[in-house]
Amino acid sequence: MKIAIDVMGTDYGPGEIIKGALQAVDEYGCQVVLVGKEDIVKEELAKQNHADNKLVVIQNATEVIEMSDHPGVSVKKKKDASIVVATKLLRHGDCDALVSAGSTGAAVASALFGLGRIKGIERPSIATTIPNIKGATVLLDSGAKVDAKPEQLVQGAIMGSIFAELILGINNPRVGLLNIGEEETKGNEQALATYPLLKAEQHVNFIGNVEGRDINAGTVDVVVCDGFVGNVVLKTMEGLALAIMALLKDTVYNTGVTTKLGALLMKPALAKLFKRIDAAEYGGAPLLGVEAPFIICHGSSKAKAIKNAVRVAMEMTEKNMVGRIGEAIVHDEENGGL
Repeated sequence: MKIAIDVMGTDYGPGEIIKGALQAVDEYGCQVVLVGKEDIVKEELAKQNHADNKLVVIQNATEVIEMSDHPGVSVKKKKDASIVVATKLLRHGDCDALVSAGSTGAAVASALFGLGRIKGIERPSIATTIPNIKGATVLLDSGAKVDAKPEQLVQGAIMGSIFAELILGINNPRVGLLNIGEEETKGNEQALATYPLLKAEQHVNFIGNVEGRDINAGTVDVVVCDGFVGNVVLKTMEGLALAIMALLKDTVYNTGVTTKLGALLMKPALAKLFKRIDAAEYGGAPLLGVEAPFIICHGSSKAKAIKNAVRVAMEMTEKNMVGRIGEAIVHDEENGGL
């Protein structure tokens, strides 16, 4: 299997992305195509002693779309940008999937312009896996489209359910509509219009409205909302997790000897806890609804996150995620849904 990896435009530079790609090659036996400025990529490969690895291919791309660039405009103007070149490889079948940790907006725009949507899908959704006390919850949309029509939220629920089943192994995943209360009459116009559509949708196991606290409680498997709300929820949770870990470390290292000894005894348990809540364990977030497996990673992703994003990309390819979504949408339309 061949995975295209956009190595440019990230917070930590190409080195960390390439390191994760090489870890994926070693662990999963896949082939990777590193897309970026050739001289920089070669330099990083030499540093990491992988200059002659036959499973590592370099695809030169002379331009970079920065985080500050306008996504849509840049994708159209910078024809040789790394994300644009990587998307072309995917479209032409030269690669099976794509992983990018560059600008999210540019990645979404490149996927829409370069790949297109699955037939019947109105708007793709970014599906982010969030740890909960029982396993994981899929949140979508977490940033692909800030506004959404009720019908688009229903499509997101269908796609999220398929992802949760195939990749996370959740049988008949429970789907909830993110709202300010559990009652059917709660919420804004969008939520009120979406509720009856989800209730009537045969492809999802809709359990009703859910609140923000349900995401981490493990009482719901797939949570749907528009991209504006989803992204705010995601960034808030990321900030809270970092704050809790910082406070925990500060409490341990700035108190007495007894506390430090207790922390030392608890170290194995704490290591397991940190692994469970580490977002890097889940890799990136798939952009569901486009015509090929497309994984979007956080701009601050390090090697472990990239390695795991490659794993998710491979699983999506092996389990024909795109085909399964297409079949579900077509079947829904044939039976009067959406």
